[in-house]
Amino acid sequence: MMTFLRLPIALLLTGVLGLAGCSVRQPAALYQLDSGNPGQPKQAGMAVLLGPVSVADYLQRETLLQRQNDGSLTASADGRWAGSLSADIDQLLLRQLAWRLDSQRVMLAPTASNFTPDVQVLLSITRLDSGKGQPAVLDAQWRLIDRRGQVRDNKIVHLEEKHAGGTAAQVQAQGVLLQRLAEQLSAALKPLANQPAVADGSRKAQAQARKGDTPEKPKIPLATPIRTDMEVFRF
Repeated sequence: MMTFLRLPIALLLTGVLGLAGCSVRQPAALYQLDSGNPGQPKQAGMAVLLGPVSVADYLQRETLLQRQNDGSLTASADGRWAGSLSADIDQLLLRQLAWRLDSQRVMLAPTASNFTPDVQVLLSITRLDSGKGQPAVLDAQWRLIDRRGQVRDNKIVHLEEKHAGGTAAQVQAQGVLLQRLAEQLSAALKPLANQPAVADGSRKAQAQARKGDTPEKPKIPLATPIRTDMEVFRF
């Protein structure tokens, strides 16, 4: 005769729920860059066009990457970016520059066609990462173009910031690096605030250069004959 082992229903449910809990992963934490505490600009200030800002391909994803001791990158198991890292970088630099320059005329590219900047900032960020045992590192390069289209400054930047090791500390360190970049960039921009106005002729020449127009050739007057004993042509 077959006998059955009878267990309390509550005990059976506890075991089932325990197994189900082991198979469910905890959701990853979401992180954003820390922009610090930039103040509100109070003046019109100098006109700055920030961008285009190019960000390395490996940073254009929601995955939060970790730099390993051998230099490789792996996806973080406990965190990811809350949205676009590239957009976060743009907004952090915009607010920092506007505050440090005390200017409400700092715009992100592309912008309206009637906005004429005193300076355009071309910025390339080729590295921004960290790891549990690796400091946060930022590699970037900027070029500053004045209102005449001339390159006024070109600089390659390498910055590092130590951290406590956790994911939150790493993200905070990366935000600090971008704030330091904005500090250096604003110092390079300030001397270009009081540029002389561009003459109308220079503006037309720049417009022609942008459109690829060629200047008109000077017109040569036609020869007109003068009736004398010898036929002479006057030019």
